[in-house]
Amino acid sequence: MKNLSLLALVALTLVFSCKKPVDDIVPGEATEDIVEMQTPYGNMYIYLYKATPLHRANFLQLAATGYFDSTTFHRVIPGFMIQGGDPNSKDSDSTNDGTGGPNYTIPAEIRDTIKHSRGVLAAARTNNPAKASSGSQFYISVSTPGTAGLDGNYTVFGFVMKGIEFADSIVKQPRNINNRPYKNQYMKVKVIKKSLDQIKSEYGYVPRY
Repeated sequence: MKNLSLLALVALTLVFSCKKPVDDIVPGEATEDIVEMQTPYGNMYIYLYKATPLHRANFLQLAATGYFDSTTFHRVIPGFMIQGGDPNSKDSDSTNDGTGGPNYTIPAEIRDTIKHSRGVLAAARTNNPAKASSGSQFYISVSTPGTAGLDGNYTVFGFVMKGIEFADSIVKQPRNINNRPYKNQYMKVKVIKKSLDQIKSEYGYVPRY
């Protein structure tokens, strides 16, 4: 009986002394939905702000259904941003890029406390008084000074926690007079689960909004 108790104690000690693998999520542990955006150069990992719930829910829904897969970054401007999310960019007609979407808009969720900075994810839109966002088109800022002038006019709803250098690679690609890269810059987007501890340890990011 004494030996059995000793063995049990040793077993428990081993269990609690083992470090949990970084990619393991304990059943019941709180997790966050993270966007993994695959590009030709590497993956970007994006946190979607809870302060912009309509944009967050919409983007997660589109990503989960594969809506963005095989679309391209159809507009790139050095010192400014890269734009994508248009289903029209899947076809061979480059002249219709920037005009497509899921046939609905999202009410603006512009927050005074959320500013444009390098790495933010924001919603593209047409010129409309309500500043309603495109249902799917978005842009990623590659320059804080370049996009700061958009504050108060476009909804910022996420942040590239890791992989912004791949956006830098995309924005450098040779492009035509309409700022469309000559070579298609495809993306694939999916939703993954991470705990808050993993977000901090893997991406060095602490959610703010």
